[in-house]
Amino acid sequence: MTTDSTNAINALDHFSAEIHDGIVTVVLDQTDRKMNVIGDGFTESFATLTDSFVNDAAAKGMILTSGKPTFIVGADIDQLAKMTTAEQAFDLVEALKSSLRQLETSGKPVVAAITGTALGGGLEVALACHYRIAIDAPTTKLGLPEVKLGLLPGGGGTQRLPRLVGIQKALELMTQGTELRPQDAKDIGLIDATATDQADMLAQATQWINDNPKVQQPWDKKGFKIPGGDPKHPKVAQVFSIAPAMANQKSHGNYPAITHILSSVFEGCMVDIDNGLKIESRYFVACALSDVSRNMINTLWTQLNSIKKGQSRPDGFEKTKVSKVGILGAGMMGAGIAYVSAKVGIEVVLLDRAIESADKGKDYSVKILDKAISRGRSTNEKKQALLDLITTTVSYADLEGCDLIIEAVFEDVDIKAECTRQAEAVIPETAVYASNTSTLPITELAKASKRPNQFIGLHFFSPVDKMPLVEIIVGADTDDDTLARGFDYVSQIGKTPIVVNDSRGFYTSRVFGTYVSEGIAMLSEGVHPRSIEVAGIKSGMPMPPLALQDEVSLSLSLHVMTQTKLALEKEGKEFVAHPAMPVVEKMVNALGREGRKAAKGFYEYPEKGEKFLWPELTNLYPTKAEQPAAEDLVDRLLYVQANETAKCYEENVVRSVADANIGSIFGWGFAPNQGGTLQFINSIGVEKFVARSQELAKKYGERFAPAQILVAMAAKGEAFTDA
Repeated sequence: MTTDSTNAINALDHFSAEIHDGIVTVVLDQTDRKMNVIGDGFTESFATLTDSFVNDAAAKGMILTSGKPTFIVGADIDQLAKMTTAEQAFDLVEALKSSLRQLETSGKPVVAAITGTALGGGLEVALACHYRIAIDAPTTKLGLPEVKLGLLPGGGGTQRLPRLVGIQKALELMTQGTELRPQDAKDIGLIDATATDQADMLAQATQWINDNPKVQQPWDKKGFKIPGGDPKHPKVAQVFSIAPAMANQKSHGNYPAITHILSSVFEGCMVDIDNGLKIESRYFVACALSDVSRNMINTLWTQLNSIKKGQSRPDGFEKTKVSKVGILGAGMMGAGIAYVSAKVGIEVVLLDRAIESADKGKDYSVKILDKAISRGRSTNEKKQALLDLITTTVSYADLEGCDLIIEAVFEDVDIKAECTRQAEAVIPETAVYASNTSTLPITELAKASKRPNQFIGLHFFSPVDKMPLVEIIVGADTDDDTLARGFDYVSQIGKTPIVVNDSRGFYTSRVFGTYVSEGIAMLSEGVHPRSIEVAGIKSGMPMPPLALQDEVSLSLSLHVMTQTKLALEKEGKEFVAHPAMPVVEKMVNALGREGRKAAKGFYEYPEKGEKFLWPELTNLYPTKAEQPAAEDLVDRLLYVQANETAKCYEENVVRSVADANIGSIFGWGFAPNQGGTLQFINSIGVEKFVARSQELAKKYGERFAPAQILVAMAAKGEAFTDA
């Protein structure tokens, strides 16, 4: 059966509709995309859909659903990135909100039948429906994560969500970008029901519409009050009195979207829903046109998608999948690699010198899985299936049949060489051999291989199961086929691959080292250690430099410095010691303070209670009476990383701007609000960056002197781009 409304909807791109007993079921299925998004043409089509339904006397209710395993995953960020004026941004969100408002005030019941993930604008569409049902599946996520791109929910989320679940809970979800599972969403009232499958969901939706022929949103009913109180309520007023301070304590002013979300909710919830929606649109504009949002969208959306689509993968090679991987070394890194490989169905051989060590490595997977089971995110059957894929051994003979080997043993050239020789004696001629080294040149390690063209670096980050990045290192002899296969494996295990050329420290370790080393250099200059740590947090880094150095271990850093010195001297090159080196040597060799693993480093780690800066630091390195400006400290920490990245780009260590930016954020947590190390330079302006670098070089040392590529770019008015 058809009506005027279903005919109109069926004429739209990507929408289809049918009517039974007065209930119109509308299916959104954007055939040109893997997932439905709110992008070009969506708003116009949705307006037509809404008009047709509202004005069709034969249509008594609507079920809005998706033809894909997901519902709507959000707005098309590419569309947002193209906006240049406040008017464009304002009109974009107001147009959709007008249709949503028309739909929810029609008096006809509308149900959002959520087939899977609904995020951002997708959830906002659902919030404008009168009833929400979601399929209860492990892959379903519901949330408003716009803050992660420097934005706020602009489709009504900052107004409907607090009116639905209360202001405090809404603020938590939006300022943290939290994504909820269906049952958790139901528990707080974000959705009304869960379903086992599509048929169950549509049956529930139909029943609810028949049971509720006349409807109003709660906030449109006379006498409506926000659950838990409006902003004037004493308990809610208390939330707003401390929320800005708490937000600033976490963000240090680096994420204006958090403040704009707070303001939008506070002001919008003091007025009626229609005025609240307009208030939200104005704050959305402030976010959308901010430098922070531009930086984050450029890197964490545009460039990240380019990487995921294979920008750095060689052309001309068919995609491959690893079926069996051999992992040499069952320490923390090897154990983590074993888990993420088995998780996607890859057979794993986990080898160590003692079977007890190998078994301990496998137990790492047991702990992760037991935790998931305790939280209802896995089952004993799934746990056993994964563990059955991991075989522990001490025999290299068990590596037979592996199509990939990942060596994850101690950072020593001779030890790694012996592993290479023993593994290559039994693995197929076609197998790829990879080293999970963080600093040792791949070309040097490949000398122990019979087939250096099939030797590559796969640098994982700890903890492997949580860190999203893998740095792929191409040696002098690594061929494109091997690179393509390495890239495919990293994608297969759900990690983000960046590709770099061989160099001591490669890209991530080399640049990361400048951050912690600069903090240590400040200490040696007489900067108060607390000021150093505060500067690290204010810079937008996830952890301050001295604390971070403790985490990675001072003894490991000293080992790397020493090995670098020996290697350079062996090559006849000059080794210039960083000002941090004498401090690290003293801390490790003279004082035995190796970092967190030894429970003593720059910090003290009491058995009970929180860590604190070692008081003796100010005696070892007396604090100068005249302290540098806080701006200088923050700039030193950021500029030294960005300048070193520019040198890596100049030396062709990093192959693309996207790899440099994503590698810096995902690899060691470079300030996400800056959009990565090279985007930081772009955002400041290359000319201004060069001028400030020269100032810092005069005051603090030649290491701040701008890379030659930057000087040349500044003269030409250029910026970093992969275009």
